[in-house]
Amino acid sequence: MNRSVLKLSAGRSHDIIVGARLENLGRALSHVVSGRRALVVSASPIARRYARTVLKGLRSAGFETALGLMPDGESHKTMAVVQRLYRHALSAQLDRRSILIALGGGVVGDVAGFVAATYMRGIPFVQCPTTLLAMVDASVGGKTGVDLPEGKNLVGAFWQPKLVWMDMFTLSTLPDRQWRTGIAEIIKYGMMADRALFELLENNDLARLKKSPKFLETLVARSAAIKARVVSKDERETTGLRATLNLGHTFAHAIETVSGYKTYTHGEAVAIGLCAAARLGVCVGTFPLSGVPRVDALVTRWGLSTRVKRALSRPKILAAMARDKKSVNGGFRFVVPVGIGRAKVVAHVPPDIVVRILKEIGL
Repeated sequence: MNRSVLKLSAGRSHDIIVGARLENLGRALSHVVSGRRALVVSASPIARRYARTVLKGLRSAGFETALGLMPDGESHKTMAVVQRLYRHALSAQLDRRSILIALGGGVVGDVAGFVAATYMRGIPFVQCPTTLLAMVDASVGGKTGVDLPEGKNLVGAFWQPKLVWMDMFTLSTLPDRQWRTGIAEIIKYGMMADRALFELLENNDLARLKKSPKFLETLVARSAAIKARVVSKDERETTGLRATLNLGHTFAHAIETVSGYKTYTHGEAVAIGLCAAARLGVCVGTFPLSGVPRVDALVTRWGLSTRVKRALSRPKILAAMARDKKSVNGGFRFVVPVGIGRAKVVAHVPPDIVVRILKEIGL
């Protein structure tokens, strides 16, 4: 088991536990929160596998429990689902000391976290991610929210969990496509903050990862620690440091939005976005031309694509990127790699360069 601490301002902090067991969550929580009512929010496929274990552990630790189900998938990150979960919270008689537990992938974590941030102006919550993507990305950092038809994560709140609890056993039933979507975010961490991690991925593959629990735990712990370190220095994206975690994401979010969240998983879109960001880095002088085939090769090695499957409307892609949260007055701002292992935000990228990059990734 690996424990790290995400330290924030004003003495706030919480543990990130990699290699925990779901049945022990209740006992751990009894020392973290004062309330004894708990609502577990999950999607049906995950709830069928793991909710009983979590609920039993909570009850053994003295909690009154309830289960709130929501549909899974990016298309369900909506205010309508949030409203439904508010009613679950009311039915469970949650008060401001009660705990809300997000059991599932990134969509469940984002939506349940937003419910926790806004129900009664904020109640404690816990992230229990059950996918590789959620473990290395959505569960760490305190970003919560939902999508609008115009773009991804345009409504949300910063709301830190009381605890992040990762049970590696929940990955045992993950299909290969979901393994790869998580790997895309780990590649991102290597590109923007950890050259050695990037090289480690260059010398391994999915088959080995699935056979080695120790290697898996190492990758998850290392990725979560990178994100925790960045978030601890720039929790609310006021200095620009946290924005570097969005390497490749301006392209990725636009691809997801324009394709209606149906064609690509988040990680598949991020992988394409990382290839685009490498090319943009060459154009703005922060990344060597020789690095582009290296990034492409790593993405391909892990079974991900470097280009979109079919062309999407370029005007719609450009409009979606202009609405990205990093944009200023509709002007393009991107995160680009600075060699392997660093990244920075660049502003005022000329539209003709953006169009050139889009063409290179098939858009």
